[in-house]
Amino acid sequence: MAWQQITVITDEKTAPEVADLFSDLGAVSVTYMDAEDESVYEPAIGETKIWSNTEVIALYELDADIEDVSARVRRAFDAALLRDWRQELIEDQAWERAWMEYYHPMKFGDKLWVCPTGQEQEEPGTVCMLLDPGLAFGTGTHPTTALCLEWLAEHDLAGKTVIDYGCGSGILAVAAVLLGAKVAHAVDIDPQALTATLSNAEKNAVQDKIKVYLPEQLPAMQADIVLANILAKPLCELSARISELVVPGGALILSGILAEQTEQVADAYRALIELNAPMQQEDWIRLDGLKLG
Repeated sequence: MAWQQITVITDEKTAPEVADLFSDLGAVSVTYMDAEDESVYEPAIGETKIWSNTEVIALYELDADIEDVSARVRRAFDAALLRDWRQELIEDQAWERAWMEYYHPMKFGDKLWVCPTGQEQEEPGTVCMLLDPGLAFGTGTHPTTALCLEWLAEHDLAGKTVIDYGCGSGILAVAAVLLGAKVAHAVDIDPQALTATLSNAEKNAVQDKIKVYLPEQLPAMQADIVLANILAKPLCELSARISELVVPGGALILSGILAEQTEQVADAYRALIELNAPMQQEDWIRLDGLKLG
């Protein structure tokens, strides 16, 4: 089945109004995309930030009257607000597998592979985690996740307890168990992230060693290793809470930090954590260290 697609660029104020009208006119889906490679970081909880120049993409069924839709949207808005208007036919494909063109096996350290289904790596002395893009962020392709996976692959996790605070897809929790951790406790504010974590745990046959919690459900505990791959603002706001989750002498790994935010985050943890030199990949920083006894 083919689809009809309309794409238009507008400003951040007008984009939601255009998207709503496309939906009212029968769009199967409406998507926002960045029109100018503009980074948007750290929205507040419950806030949706979009770009100052946003591409609105509306998908319609083949029998939809796309000319009527276009005319009605154009009449509803000042012409100056609607730029680069495009209409095109989109041929159908196996969308759920299309990502495989861009996602390939990745190796971290000398002992961890992260592989999509069907591309498993069997290298002596390594473990292979199966992970496909799905419900929640985190496949190892982003530097913030890669920095944490590299730390895990470079350390002895045998028999250790782990907390993955802000688990997303559960990639860090699953990797830790595959690398020898006794148990991993995965925490996230998004129930969908917990669903994705359990799914990935089952895919890798480690579901008996992965526990999932919303933050308020996490029982009083401390872990040998605590990973928090979130963003600088919540890392600072939660510094006391995250630090208390680490046993004295245990390891804390912080990621999701832009280079210019390094000192701000480090200052929030120095009282309790002896931090190592920052590790950088692209614009992103990992901070790690041991909890003072």
